[in-house]
Amino acid sequence: EKRKSSSLLPVTSATVLVNCFKKKGRKDMEDLKTNVAGLTLKPVEKEDLSTLRGLLYELAEYEHLEDIFDVAEDVLEESLLIKHSAEAFLAIFEGKAVGYAIYFMNFSSFLGRAGMYLEDLYVKPEYRGRGIGLAMIKTVARIAVARNCRRFEWVCLNWNVNSIKFYKSLGAKPLDEWTTYRVTDEDLKKLAE
Repeated sequence: EKRKSSSLLPVTSATVLVNCFKKKGRKDMEDLKTNVAGLTLKPVEKEDLSTLRGLLYELAEYEHLEDIFDVAEDVLEESLLIKHSAEAFLAIFEGKAVGYAIYFMNFSSFLGRAGMYLEDLYVKPEYRGRGIGLAMIKTVARIAVARNCRRFEWVCLNWNVNSIKFYKSLGAKPLDEWTTYRVTDEDLKKLAE
């Protein structure tokens, strides 16, 4: 089944962000609103992958991690549009892509239900301070609530004090007692043996 292309939808108090995964039967993105003049939130589709990849690279540069950046458009297409491993939308401000969010469901064994994990929330530096990031994170929070999640989590680099201040202003609490572990590439293959 071929995905139908959706047009840009201005996101105002009178307009709803439409479900980007209707073929999966998801209706939980309907009735979600935000109020930022000139802002459009557009679910990522195939024609957006080049733009998304460019924004991903900008985030890698901002985080000083461009040396590990290894994202191809065909991999994004497979992950986001075919396998639906995660969901993503672009923030279009006054006709220009200025940011994106990528998020997916996780699970809490202590709550016995799914939660929402925000992989990335990125707004170009020159567009920060206009409420765009807040509108984006609120949109993902609304999706989480619509899906009956009791947790909404993400990580932030310790040196990113502006983001930490922003997240704390939202009521987010750091989980200082936890350490994230990661196994990648060859170490992952070796572990899987």
